[in-house]
Amino acid sequence: MAATNTENMNDAVVGIIGMGDMGKIIHACDIPSKYEALKEEFGDKSNITIFPNGHLVSRSSDYIIYSVEAGLMDQVVAEYGPSTKVGAIVGGQTSCKDPEMRAFAAHLPSDVEIVSCHSLHGPKVDPRGQPLVLIKERASDKSFNLVTRILSPLHSTPVHLTSKQHDRITADTQAVTHAAFLSMGCAWRANNQFPWQIPRYVGGIENVKINVMMRIYSNKWHVYAGLAILNPAAKEQIQQYAQSVTELFKLMLEGNKTELERRVRAAGDMVFKGREGEEMLLKDDLLDQFSLGKIPPTEGRVRNNHLSLLGIVDCWSQLGIIPFDHMICSTPLFRLWLGVTEYLFRTPRLLSEALDTAISDTSFRSDDLEFTFAARGWSDTVRFGSFEAYRDRFESVQAYFAPQFPEATRVGNAMIRTILEHTSQKNVSVGDVRGE
Repeated sequence: MAATNTENMNDAVVGIIGMGDMGKIIHACDIPSKYEALKEEFGDKSNITIFPNGHLVSRSSDYIIYSVEAGLMDQVVAEYGPSTKVGAIVGGQTSCKDPEMRAFAAHLPSDVEIVSCHSLHGPKVDPRGQPLVLIKERASDKSFNLVTRILSPLHSTPVHLTSKQHDRITADTQAVTHAAFLSMGCAWRANNQFPWQIPRYVGGIENVKINVMMRIYSNKWHVYAGLAILNPAAKEQIQQYAQSVTELFKLMLEGNKTELERRVRAAGDMVFKGREGEEMLLKDDLLDQFSLGKIPPTEGRVRNNHLSLLGIVDCWSQLGIIPFDHMICSTPLFRLWLGVTEYLFRTPRLLSEALDTAISDTSFRSDDLEFTFAARGWSDTVRFGSFEAYRDRFESVQAYFAPQFPEATRVGNAMIRTILEHTSQKNVSVGDVRGE
């Protein structure tokens, strides 16, 4: 294996094949039809050179990052991989590493080294302090250290994993989280609701549901489709989430409070075991300030059974997942979702209220019905492995909520900054809890 001759980070030429939201630096290209527009956009930046195609980027760069959709990785690497500069280092930025590594193994020359990465946050989140997974798949220590230095200006927290560990942990921390929020958006659209305009969807926990749902749908569909469809562990978890939601909803319809309470509390005991003496990640009053609607007085708020939260804890319990084990690779959205879930389950009054509401109050029945349909729909879409169906489903909901995205992004960014600061003060930021 020939190592790159470049040792100094400042001398290394970095190439980007596929210019999405995650980065635009040095030698770069996208699809040919974007060449002229990108040349104009970056024409005044002396350290960025736009090339017509990936062949020219591959032959001239010391570290090449494939930043393309996971579903297209094999096709793109097959086309440009053989042109890779002798002794260069190649990596990818996808959220699912199994197809990425198979593409590299199949199409890259044997004299090329492989160091992949994955920034565990979206393009609108400050990378400082966020987890950055680094995967030394086929590389010398010298080359791995060079990549580490090249990425150091991000000021992220490096996490060293194998590709298999990465895929398992990202499934555990992201797959079901995404499924829950995608299902919320589908349900609200099906009911023709903008939830922030309805009093029962305003307040702390509801703010997280609405803001994170809007944040996910304001992004590109393939950001979530690749992880869901190409990661086998993610498929299993999304299917279990749909099953958990369905079974809990049936217990609500039957009025079977005894079994509903037994199952929910048993799941909570399993997932949050050992957290009794720990301070909670989040509390409802911290989240009250981040609303897209008007907050009613506490006594005027409508009680919610929080089926989406009950379902996610039941899902984790059924699969034996302890989410706190993976805080080292947690995304900001996962920490938000875990925080509000923990708050519900570790606040006895709220959990009892949710269980009582699930049986005795039908205010949310139509919403819960559509949510259950949506969870099952997303599960089927992922199970069938259809990227086109995933895209159609995603973009139809996206179009419905699009007019509100600018305000939701502003509020969501402020919420995430506050939450990250809050969790860091409690010493539960990434890197403090060791995973695999």
